[in-house]
Amino acid sequence: MVYPFPSGFEWGVATSAYQIEGAAESRGASVWDSFSQTPGRVLNGDTGAIACDHLHRFRDDIALMAELGVRHYRFSLSWPRILPEGRGATNPAGLAFYSELVDTLLAYGITPHITLFHWDSPQALEDDYGSWRSRQMAQDFADYVAIAVKHLGDRVNHWITLNEIFCFTHLGYGVNQVPEMAPGTVVPTLKQVWQTSHHALLAHGLGCQAIRANTPQPCTVALVDNYLATVPLADTLDHVAAAQAAFSTVGTNGGIIVPALTGAYSPQLLETLGENAPDIQPGDLTTIHQPLDALGFNVYTGLYVRAANTPQGYEVLPFPCGYPRLHMPWLHVVPDSLYWGVRHISDTLNRPDLRVFISENGCAAQDTLTNQGEVLDLDRIEYLRQYLRSAHRAASEGYPLTGYFLWSFLDNFEWAYGRDRRFGITYIDYATQQRIPKASFHWYASCVQENRVL
Repeated sequence: MVYPFPSGFEWGVATSAYQIEGAAESRGASVWDSFSQTPGRVLNGDTGAIACDHLHRFRDDIALMAELGVRHYRFSLSWPRILPEGRGATNPAGLAFYSELVDTLLAYGITPHITLFHWDSPQALEDDYGSWRSRQMAQDFADYVAIAVKHLGDRVNHWITLNEIFCFTHLGYGVNQVPEMAPGTVVPTLKQVWQTSHHALLAHGLGCQAIRANTPQPCTVALVDNYLATVPLADTLDHVAAAQAAFSTVGTNGGIIVPALTGAYSPQLLETLGENAPDIQPGDLTTIHQPLDALGFNVYTGLYVRAANTPQGYEVLPFPCGYPRLHMPWLHVVPDSLYWGVRHISDTLNRPDLRVFISENGCAAQDTLTNQGEVLDLDRIEYLRQYLRSAHRAASEGYPLTGYFLWSFLDNFEWAYGRDRRFGITYIDYATQQRIPKASFHWYASCVQENRVL
């Protein structure tokens, strides 16, 4: 069967600043510097101080990206590289680096899509007021956004405010236990965790306003979220209804993607949280519910749901021990999650007007070099093939899916797993920083060239 995508479908790859840039000495400290330097926090004691040394090798990396054939690249700016203290004086060298990065991309005919925050918040703001625990963080973020857009907006017209609010708030702040992500802050109540994600939503809203107030040309503004996609056990009316009912209540969906796209928290979530619900000041929801030009969906796995005789009318099904997964404990292979994640935005949240792009999709695999110097990551190719077929289904049924950014272009610093888990289609030999395209690199290049799933 042939799986063609519509003409103009945007094929790309994605990375983030802390995970690839390195050159930590030439920017301000981030919370991930502090977190990764704390013994026991990151596997093998790895840090992002060097990572892929992309800051010094970006020209070669972009040339390799051009060989891949993609015409779109999603990357993030490091807030502390631009504002070492989080606010106040800028770092001219940091701004110059991003300016040259953008110019190099454009010279190769690659469109930049900039994420303004991908988890590496300035350590100075954590020290000053606890970063996301304070409403001040939202305003400082907006001020930083204004600087970035003024500096790069003459050449960049695709902006993303925040990446995966759930991960840097609910996984970064833990109730009476050290959480698994930076800043690794222990708080006494669940309410304080929900307050951090509320402040992040405010940052998103103020960031949208700052982009539009400071861009020198028309641009698109997006949010990227890794909301949980509820997948019906079978594509029947009862199970589909169950998956739709579950969508706004599973995980943190009802307190992140729902208010961002509808202007209100899920009533069921607020009822469940009770006294742990975040404090919402007058006007907050209006600020949060900014008009968006697109939504980025980061999708790796999903949840199976079936209709059930429960008060909610559904049941979330656990994964059995033998269910296939790749090289992360949470990375169960659920290709239909991509299709349903796109469909839920149009049908369940009633936002058929909002175009969606896959801002991240990929997998960690146990990549090794053969004696011939190849990486034959057939497991990654099969994973990507199945998810791209799910993307094809969404597009062919008329859902507004407009692009796909593979995670990730390079192996990189994989947060609490350090260098141990490889998500890239390009292998990094960290001892030499040599780049070795994997089998998946060449397979994806063919998909891009032919605009279809192979």
